Amino acid sequence: MNEVIKCLISRRSAKGYTSQQIKDEDLELILKAGTYAPNGMGAQAATMIVLQDPEEIRQLQRMNAAVLGDPEKQTFYGAPTVILVVADKTVNTYVEDGSLVIGNLMNAAYSLGIDSCWIHRAKEELQTPEGQALLKKWGLNENYVGIGHCILGYRSGEERVAIPRKENYVIRG
Repeated sequence: MNEVIKCLISRRSAKGYTSQQIKDEDLELILKAGTYAPNGMGAQAATMIVLQDPEEIRQLQRMNAAVLGDPEKQTFYGAPTVILVVADKTVNTYVEDGSLVIGNLMNAAYSLGIDSCWIHRAKEELQTPEGQALLKKWGLNENYVGIGHCILGYRSGEERVAIPRKENYVIRG
């Protein structure tokens, strides 16, 4: 089996991380893979916001947890890097484009021995006044909406095992 297929089949989300930060050169490769994700008509609607400052991550995590109704919940599982993917909603394929970026980020990370997890609720976070202020801080306008977070780091627990694939996952017409 080739290495790409092996990566795609064996990658699992991690829900616990060590505090060890990922290497800058690995982060750059992961981000580059994100920039090469497929996108509708080459519009490149998505933008990646990289957070590694613990205070900035705590702020975003608090906002994310507030969407769940529990501002103290550790929704980023201690990951030392958070990549918030946003996309320009004026592009017809913005959700798909941003989603493909996150998929590329996660698979690229795994290929480098770095664990990841997709964390939802980015859309709701950025709809708040605090979220709108963050978009402005990052030089983005109100056309940008949250797609998701890709958290990155080194797993603190055992690797998760894939559940069996469901019957009729593939139907041939």
